[in-house]
Amino acid sequence: MHSNFYSMPYGYPYVPHPYQAHSYTRYPYLGYYENQFQFGHYGTRQPIRGQASWTDGGTVTQCGIPWSTNRYMTVAVGRNSGYQCGQTIKIKNLSNGREIIVTVVDQVPNYPENKVNLHRRAFETLGANIDAGIINVEISASPELEEEKWGKYLLEIVQAAYPDYKATDYSKVSENPQNNNQIKEVYTFVMQSPQETMNIQGTIIYNPNTDRILSINFQEV
Repeated sequence: MHSNFYSMPYGYPYVPHPYQAHSYTRYPYLGYYENQFQFGHYGTRQPIRGQASWTDGGTVTQCGIPWSTNRYMTVAVGRNSGYQCGQTIKIKNLSNGREIIVTVVDQVPNYPENKVNLHRRAFETLGANIDAGIINVEISASPELEEEKWGKYLLEIVQAAYPDYKATDYSKVSENPQNNNQIKEVYTFVMQSPQETMNIQGTIIYNPNTDRILSINFQEV
């Protein structure tokens, strides 16, 4: 069964809303994140349990962010769920414990906050059978990563650099000032494939006044 977000398999009627066309950038959610970073941040939310369905996505989303963002590790949420366009959330499959980090790329009206619609690739990465259509999940906001603009930036790059692996966790290792008005930030990402789990350390050096990136480096640790 193809459980599609727009057909609302749970009995919540979809209210049509005309999507607007958007131009896409390579890192579309960075602009959303910079606004949050300037005017505030997402509040801490407790994990909630609910259900996830899957979709093959579409060409246009309410957020103006393509489903292909973050190697298709993407999700649609209810408009009133509290999750924002470009926000990073963690989804855990309660049947096997597998977790992934996904980016919110679409919002749909009249959809409950404890139900999400994953891209098919994200659904399968959780070890779920697409024929099942719906799985029980735990949904967690990621306020730590939301507050780290460069952590989100590195997340998409590391997903592209390791296409056979999916990010399941992350941590900020350090942030230190350098010479000549530079900041160095270091993050560790936990990457998982069907065969193994590895840690990737990402380092970025930038000018905090201009947000100009001076260097980026990744290494397996």
